[in-house]
Amino acid sequence: MTESQDVEPPEWITALTGARDARHCDFFDFLTAVDELDDGIRVVAHVYSTTTRQHVLLRTLLPPDALVLPTATTVYKGANWHERETCEMFGVHFDGHPNLVPLLLPDGFEGTPLRKDFVLASRVAKQWPGEVDPGQSLTELRKPKRRRNLPPGVPENWTRP
Repeated sequence: MTESQDVEPPEWITALTGARDARHCDFFDFLTAVDELDDGIRVVAHVYSTTTRQHVLLRTLLPPDALVLPTATTVYKGANWHERETCEMFGVHFDGHPNLVPLLLPDGFEGTPLRKDFVLASRVAKQWPGEVDPGQSLTELRKPKRRRNLPPGVPENWTRP
């Protein structure tokens, strides 16, 4: 059985420490984030007890103008890479992290690609290479071509690079 707990950002480390000490959750499984659009970024961590087989899912919501959370590496060393990835992909800064450097993206990459406001320019810049567009049948080739729409998530005023 998994127990879920929503905590305020200042209580993040207290909740993780309580899961480790009081509930004997000695295994750090994962930490990630979810873009909640105007509400902010929700950070989610899952820990597990190898003795009692109890799961604990901790969640906190960071407001869009304050994407900062204390590092979980002070409680679970295994949070290191998870926090680096979450910082890089969602823009959440983990205060006190020992080595918060990019993990996955190439040097010089700008932006946070897992945020919902990030435009996937490659979907717009390069047209579909096939004769038939995705979802279009061969019998439709004889019909006049439809107007090309922008892919979902691309602002209407976006221009090609």
